[in-house]
Amino acid sequence: MENLIPKRIIHIWGQGEANMPMLAKASIANAKLLNPDFEFLFFDDENIDLFISDNFPEYLKPLRLFPYRIQRYDFFRYVAIYKLGGFYLDLDLFLVTSLQDLLKYPCVFSFEELTINNYLRKYYNIDWEIGNYAFGASSYHPFIYAVIENCLRALRDPDWVKPMMKKIPSIFHSYFYPFYTSGPGLVTRTLVERRDLADKVRVLFPENVCDKNNWNLFGNYGIHLHKGTWVIRGDVIQARLLRLWMSWLRRKTIKQSLKMGIKRSWN
Repeated sequence: MENLIPKRIIHIWGQGEANMPMLAKASIANAKLLNPDFEFLFFDDENIDLFISDNFPEYLKPLRLFPYRIQRYDFFRYVAIYKLGGFYLDLDLFLVTSLQDLLKYPCVFSFEELTINNYLRKYYNIDWEIGNYAFGASSYHPFIYAVIENCLRALRDPDWVKPMMKKIPSIFHSYFYPFYTSGPGLVTRTLVERRDLADKVRVLFPENVCDKNNWNLFGNYGIHLHKGTWVIRGDVIQARLLRLWMSWLRRKTIKQSLKMGIKRSWN
């Protein structure tokens, strides 16, 4: 019988619990209230280094080579779940019910939103992305390992990343680079490239993927507030241009996706 997700929830806040904002504390309290029989593990920067050193010393150097802090936390969430099994939850994720029903799967990811990435749409005929703000897997799950390997590949092989970044204006590269080298874009690319693992990953699609009200939900189990505390801050003009560009592009991609219908499936 295939291993299933254990009753464990993992949270990360690099600066430590003492420096955690109230929203993050509320997120943890919410998860504990709804899952009282789960084990909860918390990692800060010091714990992350110790965990990697004790369990995967070969990852210590790559961990320190990631150019952005969020990539370090992305990478670690995959490594921790790979080793321990359980659920990883961002600290701006709020649950509405227990995760008990998801324990029957070996690996589960959320639908995040319709993708604006040209490479995923044109090359793989995939118009959606899965999120890494909330996911669960059994320990040593092969898909999680594939995600870890692709994070390392993106770090050592810039040419492998280029197709994902090709249609992104250069002024916005610093914003999108983490998405496509360790974040949702990379996880989605791993999923569509590893068709051999398709039956091992459950994706929680909403009834209507084209309705933005259904984006950033962990299925029927929770909502991601998408606070983006990781975002690399640019100047005000650049941020405004980014919002305008993404708003225009999303309107365009939603129209394209509506032609494919409102439902999606993976397995």
